[in-house]
Amino acid sequence: MKIWHPFTMLGVMINLVTFSALGAEVLTPKAELGRQLFFDKNLSEPAGQSCSSCHDPLAAFTDKDKTQPTSKGVDTSLHGNRSAPTVMYAAFSPAFTFDRQANLYKGGQFWDGRARTLRDQAKGPFLNPVEMANPTPEAVIEKIKNSSTTDYSTQFDAVYGKEALNTKQAYNYTVDAIAEFERSPVFNPFTSKYDFYLFGKARFTAQEKRGLIVFESKDKGNCIACHDSRPSGATPPLFTDFSYDNIGIPKNPDNPFYLLPPQFNVNGMAFVDLGLGGQLKLPDQEGKFKVPTLRNIALTSPYTHNGYFKTLRGVVTFYSTRNVIKRCNNSFTNEKTALQQKCWPMPEVPQNVNFSELGNLNLSQNDVNDVLAFLNTLTDGYGKVSPWPSLIKP
Repeated sequence: MKIWHPFTMLGVMINLVTFSALGAEVLTPKAELGRQLFFDKNLSEPAGQSCSSCHDPLAAFTDKDKTQPTSKGVDTSLHGNRSAPTVMYAAFSPAFTFDRQANLYKGGQFWDGRARTLRDQAKGPFLNPVEMANPTPEAVIEKIKNSSTTDYSTQFDAVYGKEALNTKQAYNYTVDAIAEFERSPVFNPFTSKYDFYLFGKARFTAQEKRGLIVFESKDKGNCIACHDSRPSGATPPLFTDFSYDNIGIPKNPDNPFYLLPPQFNVNGMAFVDLGLGGQLKLPDQEGKFKVPTLRNIALTSPYTHNGYFKTLRGVVTFYSTRNVIKRCNNSFTNEKTALQQKCWPMPEVPQNVNFSELGNLNLSQNDVNDVLAFLNTLTDGYGKVSPWPSLIKP
């Protein structure tokens, strides 16, 4: 029997062969099936790429190759147009909806919310031509049925009923199993120093305490406007409100997507990512992207939807100074050059930019250093077992 436990500072999964009293949890048969599918590199066309290729446990389930802002497909000459977000804690995102009370869109999956649920999200990469590049759902199922390394048929039958892989629901079963794996504590460990701090089981350094104050203070960072830092009922803080925002991110001149052939990017360097607005065909939502969780943020570079920021310091500095320092002369100025020249390029989508909550935070360098120290307390693996009363299952 295989038992999985989220463990160590890098979020590495340790395969335990016997049950441990350290909070390890046996994966359900469905989640175990999802685990095998998640790591199977034979399910792309051609073989060679799995879900874990862009969502590696060694990088908090983001792309471990940090040399490019976006991930390579199974055809390594092709790249997506957006950075691979972490899958950790994605199961807590509600289904995509419009919150009438708050007058904004929330939830869903992907940077633009185009997948309503975790199951819907799992359908996408298999068929994306610049990712796993399968032509049809049926082609994926044929690979699963003909696997020479894993007896998938027996497992599918045990979870979904006899001859499950021979039904019209086989593809839905496949993504359902992957989603079940992503709901397990492997992806949702809640073992950061901050978790232990909230329970009085860890002490913050003076700098980490100052960073938390800056993070939460309305007259300083006010990061909690979008990145909730306190529990909501029985649910630990998730450091996102699952909303969508245009924070004025510039085009990323290092994005290899601009150089793809016309069949993948007809606009070349003129490509503009409209985010949520492009997906909904709503001008007042253009340029908005999903607010990411800050859990494990120290491990999940590059940052923002197009990977513009290679450093977390750059992100915090941008949030603080976007509106108060000069515009770069070249709209294709990368983060390193912008920081050296003390300028920021114009936003990729200048309409709908959030000017009320960021852009002029008046943070000193000490404030920035303190916030970064606090953000580093959000990395899982500080302890082996979550201090929360139980591992919360979304």
